[in-house]
Amino acid sequence: MAAKIKKGDKVQVLTGRDKGKRGEVLRVFPEENRALVQGIHIAKRHQKPAGMAQPGGIIQKEAPIDLSNLALIDPKSDKPVRVGFKVLEDGRKVRVSKASGEVLDA
Repeated sequence: MAAKIKKGDKVQVLTGRDKGKRGEVLRVFPEENRALVQGIHIAKRHQKPAGMAQPGGIIQKEAPIDLSNLALIDPKSDKPVRVGFKVLEDGRKVRVSKASGEVLDA
């Protein structure tokens, strides 16, 4: 299945403790149906020191969030939209906004 959310997209969280927050997708895990979003779903991890490079202690980092809890931000209206697909005349398959019909891919 084609990905509706890709790396570099601006997304908004729809549910959960971070509802309403926005961020950029850092990485997508399609087999797990999850994504890492910058500044969203922060978890604390206890980490052992790794030599001189990495100190130990409690660190905060992003945890993957389910794709169903994310909505893509339409660059024109700056609002979260549902995403559909459309095949252009030149044969390219692109993502389109369900609300406005605008092409989301550059």
